[in-house]
Amino acid sequence: MSHCYKTLTFKLTHYPFPPEFALRTIIGYTSSDIFTSSASALNPRLVVSNVASGKKGTLLTSFHSFGLRASSREALTAMTIETPTPIQEQAIPLLLAGRDVIGQAYTGSGKTLAFGLPLMERCDPHQRQVQALVLTPTRELARQVGGVLAELGSRAGLNVALLYGGRAFGPQEMMLNRGAQIVVGTPGRVLDHLRRRTLRLEQLRMLVLDEADEMLDLGFAPDVERILAMTPRSRQTALFSATTPPWVHTIAARHLVEPAVITSAVSEEAEPDIDHVVIEVWQGDKFQVLRQLLDESTNGATLVFGRTKHGVRNLGGRLEAAGYGVAVLQGNLSQEERDRALDRFRSGRVAILVATNVAARGLDVLNIERVINYELPETADLFTHRVGRTGRMGRSGRAITLISAADLPKWHEIERGLGRRLPRISLTGEAVPVQPVSTPASRRAAGGWRRRRWSRTRMSA
Repeated sequence: MSHCYKTLTFKLTHYPFPPEFALRTIIGYTSSDIFTSSASALNPRLVVSNVASGKKGTLLTSFHSFGLRASSREALTAMTIETPTPIQEQAIPLLLAGRDVIGQAYTGSGKTLAFGLPLMERCDPHQRQVQALVLTPTRELARQVGGVLAELGSRAGLNVALLYGGRAFGPQEMMLNRGAQIVVGTPGRVLDHLRRRTLRLEQLRMLVLDEADEMLDLGFAPDVERILAMTPRSRQTALFSATTPPWVHTIAARHLVEPAVITSAVSEEAEPDIDHVVIEVWQGDKFQVLRQLLDESTNGATLVFGRTKHGVRNLGGRLEAAGYGVAVLQGNLSQEERDRALDRFRSGRVAILVATNVAARGLDVLNIERVINYELPETADLFTHRVGRTGRMGRSGRAITLISAADLPKWHEIERGLGRRLPRISLTGEAVPVQPVSTPASRRAAGGWRRRRWSRTRMSA
């Protein structure tokens, strides 16, 4: 699995980043679509397609070359989108041809349009039945995807119904009864409507699992399996995510027919422009270091990640008490509170969002300049999704991770998952020597287990 990162070591008191963000058009790369008829190493049913983007100087294919209906082209023009990204260039022709697809591409690469445009072509506006279903792991992502699809479908006479928890069933049932052809929702609420018989999937033509790795994980897998069992076997299925571990392919092989596996391997020019730094701090100093970071002058918003709902709520409260304008997003909030927090952050009324991993996937806010990992995520994949909230659509971004001595074992595990070491500094801005990850066997061979002495400078009162 490839992770697209740029790294830079810098002192805490000086950030050498551009003073302004300029939205860059994603052009200048060509792609090749390489198919192999031989069996995949993961599963003999898989047909593998690799995306290799990186030849400089050639424009990507135009959306006009896909043969999209006029309404889709008009919607793209209204959205000021002209050139497809690598994942769009590869996925759209395959999906239009009726192929099942597993698509992996870095966050902010345009995966929603990669499945959204073919989805529009598959739906008949004259048929008032559900023909396409998109499942997402969070309500926020469902709203975001639903908004994009509604904009694409409005000119074609296609209606989109949003189904997620925290809202009354009545308005959602009304949208379905009016003949919505496209449904976007979370697994739990979609399954509720199926059980109430207010949603029927007999005419379903296309099913999309967005953030597929989470959708097929243990938490969502049972509900997703039940939903899949209620869909026609003739359906077309697509899975998209920034990370697709091998076990995702193994599970997907049960539900997809000879899928094309698209892995976007972008060149340095197209990769997300994210500068990483890891700051070693004492656990008791973390909050003061966070405040010091938040006091730095920035040109964009800051997203601060915590690990638990309770911890995020407390951290947000402490920051508010210290005079910072903060919105808090965590799973225990009502839907109205979650919507209000995101609206305040998106509109710029507050420049800081403190959130759990609920904001790690699908939160598309272009002006996020910094992601701060106040607490570590559980896995390397979650780290990838978290930092992917910045550096989106050609913008620059920063990812800052705070670690204490107690965090080192987990951080080493995350770095092993990333396949690389990220630069580490102390509070004084000095580079911290980073040793290669050693195995238990190599430590024993070197003369036993030795604990590294934690001697970072404490923050002065």
